[in-house]
Amino acid sequence: MPRPHLTLKLATSLDGRIATGSGESRWITGEAARAEVHRMRAYVGAVMIGAGTARADNPSLLARTDPAAVRQPMRVVVTTRLDIPLEGRLFEGIPESPLVVFGAERAGPARHAILEAIGARIEQVPRGGDGLDIDAVLLRLGELGIASLLAEGGGKLAAALIAAGAVDRLEWFRAPIVLGAEGRPAIGSFAMESLAQAPTWRRVALRELGPDLWESYERV
Repeated sequence: MPRPHLTLKLATSLDGRIATGSGESRWITGEAARAEVHRMRAYVGAVMIGAGTARADNPSLLARTDPAAVRQPMRVVVTTRLDIPLEGRLFEGIPESPLVVFGAERAGPARHAILEAIGARIEQVPRGGDGLDIDAVLLRLGELGIASLLAEGGGKLAAALIAAGAVDRLEWFRAPIVLGAEGRPAIGSFAMESLAQAPTWRRVALRELGPDLWESYERV
């Protein structure tokens, strides 16, 4: 099975920050940009986040559109230790939008059982670097029938996806604010040593959404 076509969505300040140093992130971008993200969710097979985003933002990842979405995406969380909130909004609407949690092999059997008991599906994959083996995660999603995947963060997951060469398209929403070096970066470290190693995309669209800019890029 081929891996899913992967779109990475970023919603940032002009200087590429997704939150203040204290973690405040609601809302960096405006209402029009947020509505566009909900429409994106309605058209993909799955939406993926890291455990840090699950803990910090408590998102549902459901597509809230008007009119209502015909179908909801699968929701995917990547976490080595299965440490997502047990009472989070990710557990809303599981019959219409399954929740799949990827964890490391042999990670927390007790936690595994608890998450399954409250509705999550657990998939175990090998470790890779300081997290999970991203290629193994994407391969398994392909085996589960996911052809298109929207990744919404956070910075560690975004960096891992880029480093793995897995990002086919970037959808970048930029708000006209600056948060400074203490703000939390949209993309974490992936140990690039020279400009020649920098992943490259080609911009294919640039639009205004109220006060925000929406840029689309495809991998070169």
